[in-house]
Amino acid sequence: MYFRISDTFTDSLAKLTGEEQKLVKTTAFDLQLNPASPGLSFHKLDKAKDKNFWSVRVGSDIRLIVHKSAASLLLCYADHHDKAYDWAERRKLETHPKTGAAQWVEIRETVQEIVVPVYVQGAVQAELVMEPRPAPKLKPLFTDRPDDELLGYGVPAEWLADVKSATEDTLLVLSDHLPAEAAEALLELATGGKPRVPAQPTATANPFDHPDAQRRFRVMTNVEELQRALDFPWEKWTVFLHPEQRQWVERDYTGPARVSGSAGTGKTIVALHRAAYLARINPDARVLLTTFSDTLASALHTKLKRLLGNAPRLAERMDVYSLEAIGLRLYKTHIGQVTIADRADVRAVIEEAARAVAGHKFSLHFLLTEWEQVVDAWQLASWEAYRDVVRLGRKTRLPEAQRAVLWSIFEQVRAALKMRKRVTQSELFTTLAAAIAAGSKVVFDFVVVDEAQDIGVAHLRFLAALGGGRPNALFFAGDLGQRIFQQPFSWKSLGVDIRGRSRTLRVNYRTSHQIRSQADRLLGSVVTDVDGNSEDRSDTVSVFNGPPPMIRIFKDESEEINNVGNWIVARVNDGVLPHEFGVFVRSTAQLYRAEAAVNAAGPACKILDQHVETVSGHVSISTMPLAKGLEFRAVVVMACDDEIIPLQERIETVGDAADLQEVYDTERHLLYVACTRARDHLLVTSVAPASEFLDDLRG
Repeated sequence: MYFRISDTFTDSLAKLTGEEQKLVKTTAFDLQLNPASPGLSFHKLDKAKDKNFWSVRVGSDIRLIVHKSAASLLLCYADHHDKAYDWAERRKLETHPKTGAAQWVEIRETVQEIVVPVYVQGAVQAELVMEPRPAPKLKPLFTDRPDDELLGYGVPAEWLADVKSATEDTLLVLSDHLPAEAAEALLELATGGKPRVPAQPTATANPFDHPDAQRRFRVMTNVEELQRALDFPWEKWTVFLHPEQRQWVERDYTGPARVSGSAGTGKTIVALHRAAYLARINPDARVLLTTFSDTLASALHTKLKRLLGNAPRLAERMDVYSLEAIGLRLYKTHIGQVTIADRADVRAVIEEAARAVAGHKFSLHFLLTEWEQVVDAWQLASWEAYRDVVRLGRKTRLPEAQRAVLWSIFEQVRAALKMRKRVTQSELFTTLAAAIAAGSKVVFDFVVVDEAQDIGVAHLRFLAALGGGRPNALFFAGDLGQRIFQQPFSWKSLGVDIRGRSRTLRVNYRTSHQIRSQADRLLGSVVTDVDGNSEDRSDTVSVFNGPPPMIRIFKDESEEINNVGNWIVARVNDGVLPHEFGVFVRSTAQLYRAEAAVNAAGPACKILDQHVETVSGHVSISTMPLAKGLEFRAVVVMACDDEIIPLQERIETVGDAADLQEVYDTERHLLYVACTRARDHLLVTSVAPASEFLDDLRG
């Protein structure tokens, strides 16, 4: 007998209290070990249309719904008695007649009316009011689509009439009643895209083996695998992988490959599964999973442990480090001990060298950024190299005479660092890359890089050397729209050519349609890198509905703080737990406003500087640059004032219009990153005058 769990079960489990979850888990383990145990109290659900539904008593009022047949036992749902029974009575498990996939079908007769949610924004909060609307006057979206086509997308036959009458007003609400593959296909059609349909199975295929079925049903082969799935029910990616994600995870690539996509489309999930997949199918290989910061590497390590909880030997062949950490380890192994020059060291040396060269008017800020983004980044060792370098990231026009003056300063900087026996990060990675390329030993068979949009020139040289041009050796995941730390540069010029092996993920299942579509207004629909690789996000779809983001502008900080505190209290009353809140500001100078707002709401707060794991009972506060990798049910982005974002300090240091555009782009990216940390609720606030970006966010 197959023992399976459904994603509807993990979803329902995550909504129960800790004690209730423990009881459900104990019952689930008992069912897996012995479904016929006399200690289990089964009750057949006579009112359910699907006669294979049974209820299993968990506690005095908690019931576990299972779907039981001669061939399998499926964990379906867990909740309090009445809610659990109601869920089962409104659903049936079917094999779709067209696609052949096993799917949950909501029984049409149990839905009284497709009601459009009306979100009414009060003075402080947004309330969800469910009320019928008059018959829609908008033109139906799919009335001309043949039934056979709609069935091919996984639309249940009994929902065809509703789909054909759906309008822009009702589509998102209707999609909540449809299987995920059908909802995604319809949303993509409505936005002008063309859905991608998995290959049709053979007539004898198991309906649970269809790619669409595997996104919601998973066989549990042992207790350890079930325990891993139940320990982290809110992280469905550890068990259920979207078919579109799986195809990029398991594909064979002839060279470097990259997956991209807007925030929430699962790039990190793909990176984690890709690393695990490579280790699994190559029993003797070593795999490196890396990213640009220690904070994100720690988060990746935690997620990988959950993913590989039942395969400890596989984890032994996988290393998870930040680029800086693995660079230092390998440098010591291949070259020797090293002392890294930090930014303060470099700043002091540049300041000293600038004083020694008379007659120039270059500011310390300009010299520091010119060093970091051009001279050091590209490891320019001669006047000729500096004179001729293509300055993609630094677009300030510099005549040759001015470059010559600058080089006289930077020559002294290089000499001073060498005399002090200090090595910059870029020098470390460039030297290490040359040493690895010259050697014959493969250090890592495969390298998977997350948040690849924020790796630098020297990092990529190092990664290219690790890859050595081998098939499948390099795999990148990133989003150009979230680039906030690095200047753009050509990957192709450094030997990493991803043309033809770059894919954009389209399905966003982390962020509601309302939040995603509004945040996307901060960016263009197509983002292109220096090498001409484009990320088209115009056909991205979110598969669930929610209240629209709120954008509020207040007369002073006190009013902002009080209103944010009231909004947090309202969301707590809606059922959002303290640790499910994130509050973000542009920089540390605004943290006091976030702390005051959270304290006004009551819950304690935790400032995230080097940690990404939230603590239960605490609201998390962070600056926007540290928001990457985080996810919350409710997010507040505060202090979006004029001169705070974009940050006036950055604007005042730019050299010309081209450099100014780069500042504006990365500041937009910061706001986009902060807003897209939200799953269900988003509040963006400022004190007048507000940032010009809020006008774009409103649309």
